[in-house]
Amino acid sequence: MKNIFLNIILLSLLLPESQVGTTSGNFLGIGVGSRAIAMGGAFCSVHDGPSVIYWNPGAISRFENDKFLVSNASWLVDSQIYFSTYIKKINDKSLGLYWTYLDYGREEITDLSNQNGTGQYWTAMDYVLGLGLGSKLSDRFSVGAVGKFISQRIHYTSASTFALDLGLHYKTKNDKVRIGMSIANFGPDMAMDGKDLFKKIDIDPDNSGHNESLVAKLKTDPWPLPLFFRVGTAIEIINTDLLRGTFAVDTFIPSDDVEIINFGFEFTILERSNVQLGYRGLGNPSSEEGFTFGAGTMFYAGGFDVRLDYSLRTFGLFGNISNLSLSFIF
Repeated sequence: MKNIFLNIILLSLLLPESQVGTTSGNFLGIGVGSRAIAMGGAFCSVHDGPSVIYWNPGAISRFENDKFLVSNASWLVDSQIYFSTYIKKINDKSLGLYWTYLDYGREEITDLSNQNGTGQYWTAMDYVLGLGLGSKLSDRFSVGAVGKFISQRIHYTSASTFALDLGLHYKTKNDKVRIGMSIANFGPDMAMDGKDLFKKIDIDPDNSGHNESLVAKLKTDPWPLPLFFRVGTAIEIINTDLLRGTFAVDTFIPSDDVEIINFGFEFTILERSNVQLGYRGLGNPSSEEGFTFGAGTMFYAGGFDVRLDYSLRTFGLFGNISNLSLSFIF
């Protein structure tokens, strides 16, 4: 176990301090799940929310029941991001499936001859499909992994690859302190390809007498996936019959930006309702993100325990971004 922790820490130290704009698949860094977002993204050590399969797959085996979650947020510049996951509990193991879909919408194509539109439209989208397995190695220590397929597309050009996420989760005997670690997006580089890269060219525009309709294909460079290393701690600070409180803090080290610290508080009232407060991006003066807030409640409907969560986060020049999640506990 010690070797696993040491290897992950060494890998994190190899990550560069800042390489903004040097990776593909940047949508992989968009946090998912209203409850996690409301806690500022400090969710690596939390083990009872379905969206933890994104934050730390090592925690999914800690679930006591099967869980299903759907989530939606109006993302930047009128785009939409959707997330859904299903976690199946199997003895001391859990099997998880999730997908994230970022829809940029569509826009009419224009050119020099048709500046009001050609009647055709271009679209763009990013998505990831993940399949995960988590296992308890003991009452206090668990591990997990997610294999995922990643794809990005703009009009008729796309790129795709496979990647792997790994996670660890540990809790103390009295469950008052929990520790989580994860590293995400181990995988080969991505390169765009598609028929939009075929162009008619004039090899020698300064001279005539040759074929001006030669078709060439533009070559695109491969770009690496962003590696994300997270390590976090959640501490129970209040535990009464009426109120339970948790403080969580995560250190987030991405390969394509500077490292940051995220932290959040969650207060649970009568085991049914929750309020969260958090802050994301501490340590990055260029970050547009900041304070987060959320609330949720659980109720019984249709034979299931149903949980409804809402979060709101400030995003600087982009205003406030809201997220709504609905989960079912079987």
